[in-house]
Amino acid sequence: MPTNSQVAFKRELLNTDNNQTTTATLQDNLVNLVDLALLLKQAHWNVVGTNFRSLHLQLDAIIETVRAGSDDIAERIATLGIAADGRSQTVARNSHLHEYPEGMLSVEETVQHVADELHATVTELRNAIQRLGELDPISEDLCIGICASLEKHLWMLQAQEKSN
Repeated sequence: MPTNSQVAFKRELLNTDNNQTTTATLQDNLVNLVDLALLLKQAHWNVVGTNFRSLHLQLDAIIETVRAGSDDIAERIATLGIAADGRSQTVARNSHLHEYPEGMLSVEETVQHVADELHATVTELRNAIQRLGELDPISEDLCIGICASLEKHLWMLQAQEKSN
């Protein structure tokens, strides 16, 4: 009987080509979500100004949603028999998000930066949803749910931006 270390976790639920494309698509979104959670925490710690407290608490709620989404995507990748990669070096190398500015930022600046990066994350998720629709409806559905939650958070952030 093999030991736990000898058990192979190769369980392809999809054909090989679909499995590789699906997990690569999910991995791309995983690094964005991990990066977004870190970016949001940076914003949370360094926001100042009028309405600081409400935005500080709002960022915590968004972080909770983002972390849950990244966990769900990582677990879906693992379910498909591939190791999810959320290591800091992988995230830094592959994220599609911009670096968050250093220092304290006003509420207005924070809302703008966070909304921009949340929008970028949603855009990548929407692109993934289109690709996954033909490959794996379970992964597609997972990304739709995550995207819907993030779009709601984006709407709530954008409602706070000053109109031009």
